[in-house]
Amino acid sequence: MGRYQILVLLIFLPFLHYSLLFASPPCPPDQRDSLLHFKNSFVLDVNASDYCRSYYPSYPKTKVWNKGVDCCLWDGITCDNVTGNVIGLDLTCSWLDEALYSNGSLLLPKLEVLLLRSCNLTRFPYFLNSLKGLKDLDLSFNMISGEIPEWFWGISHDTLEKLIISHNLLNGSIRQLHWKRLFYIDLENNLFQGQLPIPPPSTSSFYASNNDFTGEISSSICQLSSLKVLDLSKNNLFGYMPPCFGDITNLMNLDLSSNKIQGPLPRTLVKCTNLLVLLLSHNKFSDIFPHWLKVPQLYSLDLQFNNFHGRINLTALRLSFPALAYLFLSNNNFIGWSSIEDFSNTSLSIIDLSNNNFGGPFLLPSPVTIYYSIASNNFAGKIPSLICNATKVEMINLSNNNLTGSLPPCITNFSTHLYVLNLGSNNLEGTIPQSFSWGNSLMTLDLSKNRFEGKLPQSLEKCEFLEVLDLGDNRIKDTFPGWLGILPQLKVLILRSNHFKGSLDIPRRIDLFPKLTILDLSSNNFGGPLPANLIMNLKAMMNGNDELERPLYMTQSFEKSSYDNTVCMTMKGREVRLVKILTIFTSIDLSHNSFKGNIPGIIGDLHFLIGLNLSHNHLTGSIPLTLGNLTRLEWLDISSNKLCGGIPEVLVDLPFLGYLNLSKNQLAGRIPQHNMFLTYENNSFSENPGLCGTPLSKECSPGLSSSTFDCKGHGNWFKQNTVWIGYSSGFIIGISIAYIAVEIGRPKWLAQGVRMLERRAAKWMEKPMLKVIKFHGQ
Repeated sequence: MGRYQILVLLIFLPFLHYSLLFASPPCPPDQRDSLLHFKNSFVLDVNASDYCRSYYPSYPKTKVWNKGVDCCLWDGITCDNVTGNVIGLDLTCSWLDEALYSNGSLLLPKLEVLLLRSCNLTRFPYFLNSLKGLKDLDLSFNMISGEIPEWFWGISHDTLEKLIISHNLLNGSIRQLHWKRLFYIDLENNLFQGQLPIPPPSTSSFYASNNDFTGEISSSICQLSSLKVLDLSKNNLFGYMPPCFGDITNLMNLDLSSNKIQGPLPRTLVKCTNLLVLLLSHNKFSDIFPHWLKVPQLYSLDLQFNNFHGRINLTALRLSFPALAYLFLSNNNFIGWSSIEDFSNTSLSIIDLSNNNFGGPFLLPSPVTIYYSIASNNFAGKIPSLICNATKVEMINLSNNNLTGSLPPCITNFSTHLYVLNLGSNNLEGTIPQSFSWGNSLMTLDLSKNRFEGKLPQSLEKCEFLEVLDLGDNRIKDTFPGWLGILPQLKVLILRSNHFKGSLDIPRRIDLFPKLTILDLSSNNFGGPLPANLIMNLKAMMNGNDELERPLYMTQSFEKSSYDNTVCMTMKGREVRLVKILTIFTSIDLSHNSFKGNIPGIIGDLHFLIGLNLSHNHLTGSIPLTLGNLTRLEWLDISSNKLCGGIPEVLVDLPFLGYLNLSKNQLAGRIPQHNMFLTYENNSFSENPGLCGTPLSKECSPGLSSSTFDCKGHGNWFKQNTVWIGYSSGFIIGISIAYIAVEIGRPKWLAQGVRMLERRAAKWMEKPMLKVIKFHGQ
């Protein structure tokens, strides 16, 4: 070794000694082997971590565990830097399936953190009983069922600080939670019953929502002086809110929503000066608006669906809650305002006043408001153009009020963030502004049940994200806006009860109305043949448009709130309002127009169609057999037309057809007598002179069936019967003339001829003369 090499070694020896002194020791072999044994008690299944895909990274952490690598370097393992002992085991979303579950011990004596979230566990792992030093235990998002076993209450009695067993199937009552160091408890989303358990005094966060706890809230909970978060929502708690709640002075988040708690709010809440969130919705509270609360840091107040009443002083509200950002007051009995101030001077992001009895002039939102709903109140007057100052707004719902006048021209282009604009069911008039601009985000436009007139603004074609367009029940005069078919996301088009006219003939293109699932053009002046080209384009009604990947409802989410699209339509013979629209709901209503000609057979390609209404038109021809392909159809109304032929047997095999109306047509033959047809009433088939059989009182001739009659056969049958009716009428008239001639004896030649015919007929029939028809009374 050269002297230079020796010199370098001497220089680095102290550093090498220092590094070795502080290097982490390896994982003990017995703990490594115990972990490998634990690994082998599970199988890997990607479906075991379905929940995780949207929230946590999902991959098989244990797959690369092996003896050749220090277990402290394994994924999901945390070791103590000094001793090398395993102190943390996190197998959250690791595809573990309990198919090979083992009751053996997990020999990790120093384990402090155990996270087995989403591992398909069906029971509490018994090895927990051998872990004496756990501080953090998370068994959430599994399928653990039944009552909590007795031995579980003794695990890590002196050390456990955090217990999460939420999102399982646990039931039964819970005994006293007596872990003396426990500060975080999460029991939510289970099936627990009985009285609400009282946590230990050390608790700062207690989540028990979405269970079946019953009874009154015990005043013992007020002794939890360290409590900051209390969530008891979505249970069956009743009675009054304990007055001692004001003693929990550290409380920051209180959620009692979706219970049955009644009475006024305890005035002692004024002592909870640290409150940030107060959620009391969906209860039976009865009180005035809590101006008296005066909580300077409160930013979310939810009083929805209660019996709060009286007036609200907006000036006092702003002074009592200067930090308030979310205000939910819907579905109460508030009646008005004690000041003329509006919300423009507040910092409210969400304002929901819907379904109350508020009146007076229109209230302006704040410039920073993103969600503004004053729907279903008694607000009157015009919509001021100052509303366009709310440039950050994403949802505006002013429906079901008494608003009048024309729309401010800026309302269709003042915010590029606006997703929902609902002005339906008011007394608005004039024309719809022509100012929709490129780059807008509009997804829902509802102007229904007003007095708008004129033509549709062509600039609507710039709303490339538009999903719902409801212009029903207005006075719009225009032809069918086929140009709307270029909108790639349009799902609902309602033009009912207007003055649209002309035919629905559109170019045969494959990219028109690709996602349309609800089409209502009823009660207009459309004419010509039914639009086969339009039907060909309704791809979403043909193939379901990725049905399995859709959300359940046409709901748009916003910060801490949401908007459910609604629509008014005729369904099963009745006008109903769908307050939530299923994304798989599909219907076509072309009723009360002047369409003529045959029902196009291509309509049978709409395999996902649920409702079809073609009533009150001038349709002719037979009912197409292709309707038998509509196996999801729940109602069919083709009444009040001029349809002929028999009722196709294919309709009998439609499994969900609960409503059928074929009345007021020219159908003939026997009504089918099996399946759902046995449940339909008389008015489903009335005013079809050629129909017979139950439920009609007209009986059928033996051997008659509906398949005997098509429109051609029915026409020939009608002509043949008309000829026979003519022959019979002529015969009767001839006999009558002959009878008169014989009675009066003039002319003689006719009288003599009739008597001679009588004698010949009697001789031919070999019957006495008295049994032969006598025209002269002899």
